[in-house]
Amino acid sequence: MKNLIQSAKDQAAELTMAAYRKAVADGTLPEAEVKTAPVEIPKDTANGDYTTTFALAASKALHQAPRNIAQALLDHMDLQGSYFASASIAGPGFLNFRLNGSWYEAVLSAVESEGAAYGTSDALKGQKIMVEFVSANPTGPMHMGNARGGVLGDTLASVLTAQGADVTREFYVNDAGHQIDKFAQSLEARYLQIIQGEENVPFPEDGYQGGDIRDLAQAYYDLHGEELLHVDVQVRRDTLARFGLDTNLPKMKADLERYKIFYDNWFFESSLHESGYVADTVDKLKEAGWTYEKDGALWLRTADILRENMRKAGKKEKDIEKLDLKDDVLRRANGFYTYFAADIAYHRNKFAVRGFDRVINVWGADHHGHVARLKGALDALGLNGSERLDIVLMQLVKLLRDGEVVRMSKRTGKAISLSDLLDEVPVDAARWFFNAKPDTQMDFDLGLAVREDSENPVYYVEYAHARICSLLRNLAEEGETVPALADMDPALLTAETEQALLKQISAWPDTIRLAARDYDPSYVNRYLVELAGCFHRFYTACHIRGEEHKLAQARLKLADTTRLVLKNGMKLIGVDAPEHM
Repeated sequence: MKNLIQSAKDQAAELTMAAYRKAVADGTLPEAEVKTAPVEIPKDTANGDYTTTFALAASKALHQAPRNIAQALLDHMDLQGSYFASASIAGPGFLNFRLNGSWYEAVLSAVESEGAAYGTSDALKGQKIMVEFVSANPTGPMHMGNARGGVLGDTLASVLTAQGADVTREFYVNDAGHQIDKFAQSLEARYLQIIQGEENVPFPEDGYQGGDIRDLAQAYYDLHGEELLHVDVQVRRDTLARFGLDTNLPKMKADLERYKIFYDNWFFESSLHESGYVADTVDKLKEAGWTYEKDGALWLRTADILRENMRKAGKKEKDIEKLDLKDDVLRRANGFYTYFAADIAYHRNKFAVRGFDRVINVWGADHHGHVARLKGALDALGLNGSERLDIVLMQLVKLLRDGEVVRMSKRTGKAISLSDLLDEVPVDAARWFFNAKPDTQMDFDLGLAVREDSENPVYYVEYAHARICSLLRNLAEEGETVPALADMDPALLTAETEQALLKQISAWPDTIRLAARDYDPSYVNRYLVELAGCFHRFYTACHIRGEEHKLAQARLKLADTTRLVLKNGMKLIGVDAPEHM
């Protein structure tokens, strides 16, 4: 789809280079190795809509003062048929361009013709990308980190899809390994305590203490009574663990769906072990010479892998030696594979079996040390993990209410879970606030999230959409409908607030591009707040009712165009666009 900001930049650059070639041809400027004209958008519109620093950058090569070069360019510049009404020299040699009506008309045309697809592109067409996110431990309720990771992963997947990628959303279920053993032992202890009394059954020192474990044990007892009292210990633990997982996982799915998150796939760690894929992956690393045995365990030569990668990246040997690089256990002395071995196998499966071109994981910042190790292991398998695996690390969430830190749910008196949060805060507000820049710690103000005023950004944006919808309804009752572009005169939209609004509308395709490039969907939030602000300023300054019919029609078209882009943006981040408020 058309990116009119980029189109204008490209055109300004080409106009500048064409003027330079003409100036060279008639001897006004000397010929030199000048490749292109850099074009930017000035922060202050007093300096034009677009500016090029060509004259400053080329001054040395052309052996002339920048203003002389700029004047020569201006003398040879032909703006006819372009998006620009004028060009002028400013400062030490900036060449500033001002847009004409054809560009503003093109913005309206792009939104009208593309509709719900406006802003999307095929830049990533042909790329098969997986976004794995949340992947919360299924042994307990989801917490605030999961709430943030859920939104970041979901909106990132939407942004990448909008850029043309074939995206799969995946939840990795850790239903094997040490945490499941601990889960089973914790459930067993609480189950036996129900039957034999708490004082008679010790609870594991490192067991899960949460009330949810008590509730699960009680739920099993209520259904099955003492049927597990005299069975084999392992049978009892396996049965209780399965019951717990079968209870927890549907709850997790329900909470996530309430949060407007729907996965394409739920992948179970146990399937990797049962299929022998973990063992096969470890064998592949062994065959490649990246393992050794020590104290009965099988180790990965992680330190050697990382050193090799650092050398390839140009890191100095003395700096490498300062790092405390360690190897990792793949298979313990008891024959059990580690979580790291399973994680390597899982990511090998993503690339080697399911054929993803790129894999993106959304992790908490506490997993920082795991990133290079996992990428290195995939490199050792010949899968180029360094280039194909991307990790988005998100910082912690601090919950506030009226400026005070909140750790407990008012309703339950327990640590606030995702479910508790959604009982207190509207889903749209939760999704908006958690879609913050991933690499910054965020403060989530529960009070702000439910406020209905301009201080609440999601309310501010939703109100702008509802305000436009109300305007359209009221005018329709008076016989005024939104005209097609062919039936109105965009040249009438000359007021500063009108053009500022059109410029902001034009920035939507670039916003999606940047969000996909940086793996940061919070670009969308910031864009929508600015778009809503531009609309409110336009609506205050430029009346529709009571104006001459053609001008009213042009402004009505602009308002409806804004509505469509607001709706597109809110849909992208999973926030409703209300028509009434």
